[in-house]
Amino acid sequence: MPGHLLSLLRGCDTPASGRCPQLLQALEEELTREELRAAATARPTPYADPLIRTWSAVGSRLAITTNHSPLVAEHYLTGRGLAGCFVPHFYGRTTDLSRLEPDPDCVNRALTGLDACPGATLMIGDTPSDLFAAQEAGVRFLGYASDEMRIQRLRGAGAEVVVDTLEPVLATVRAMARA
Repeated sequence: MPGHLLSLLRGCDTPASGRCPQLLQALEEELTREELRAAATARPTPYADPLIRTWSAVGSRLAITTNHSPLVAEHYLTGRGLAGCFVPHFYGRTTDLSRLEPDPDCVNRALTGLDACPGATLMIGDTPSDLFAAQEAGVRFLGYASDEMRIQRLRGAGAEVVVDTLEPVLATVRAMARA
């Protein structure tokens, strides 16, 4: 359902629609409610929790970029006990829907918020639009895909490295922390 609402929201945010601000606000609020409902039952990505905790513990600065509401991302991570690893760096959908990925707006806001150098930054993403946003922002990209179809979609879009589990990423971060 959230995908249908996002499409409707995008359709209403055009010059031809008259950009009715009250309608856009109501649709945005409903979409955020739907995303919150979906987040309540979302299954965590295997190894993501310990990877986030480990990266944070070794001093890496972390940010979330998403086409979803940043409130939803923060709510989900709060429920997993991980929000503190990111606060205050939650960057998501704004009222300017032309800035959704693949536009690099969220990535650029994260880079600015973290005062990070794009060339020294890694983005982990699971969609071609994540890849394109990272490329446009000058950020290195690691693709994550849990099945062969998604792996092929990322590779077909140009992702050089795609993993089907975050376990080796966690092992690498742990090894680098010990070095």
